[in-house]
Formats: sequence, structure tokens, C-alpha cells
Amino acid sequence: MKSLEELKAIRERMQGQVGLRSEDSNNTRVVVGMATCGIASGARPVLTTLVDEVQKRKLQNISVTQTGCIGLCQYEPIVEVMEPGKDKITYIKMTPEKAIEVLEQHLIRGQIVEKYTLNAENL
Repeated sequence: MKSLEELKAIRERMQGQVGLRSEDSNNTRVVVGMATCGIASGARPVLTTLVDEVQKRKLQNISVTQTGCIGLCQYEPIVEVMEPGKDKITYIKMTPEKAIEVLEQHLIRGQIVEKYTLNAENL
């Protein structure tokens, strides 16, 4: 087992790395809700598809991450897109196929896929 000092050093080093990633204001963040409700609704294949497609297409400045509960269980799986200087877009009831469409239309071409967003018509 490592000493307390070694563990503190590792913790500080890792927090610094996480801070660098999250403070990059040029990155688009794609966040998939992976709480129990999201996973039960199919969020894992959505997350996997997004990660694989971003890597396969070698898309720079896009990070795909997961989070816990977003608070809209009835709309799971949920994908949030946060682009620098723009409002957050929340996509609901996602599937791997819809995720690819969002990737191609929104993340690559800059066109929001309105039919999958959380808006008054979906409520």
C-alpha cells in the first residue's frame, strides 16, 4: 500500500489533469446521462457509439463523457451538447442511430437536430 504522502501526490496530479481537460474552452462537451434510469433505457450503447464515432472520425475538440442523474428520467437516454459560447442542447430518448445523426448534423455540420431536442413539443 502506498503511503499517505504518495496518495496525496497522485490525487493532486490527477486533479490537475482533470482541471486541464475541463477548462479547455475550445472543446465541445458531449455528456451522456448514465444513472440507473439512463442505463436501463439504453444509455450505454449511446455512449459507446458516440465515443467510438468521435475516435473513428478523429474529431478534435470534442470530448464525450458521462454523468449521473440529469433529473429527467422519463426522457432517458439523454445526451447534452455544450459548445463554447452557446446554449446547452439537450437531446432526449436517444438511440445509437440517433446519436450518429446528432454527431453528423450537430457536432460536425453545426445544425441542431430539433426533432430530438427537449422542447415544448416533447413535453
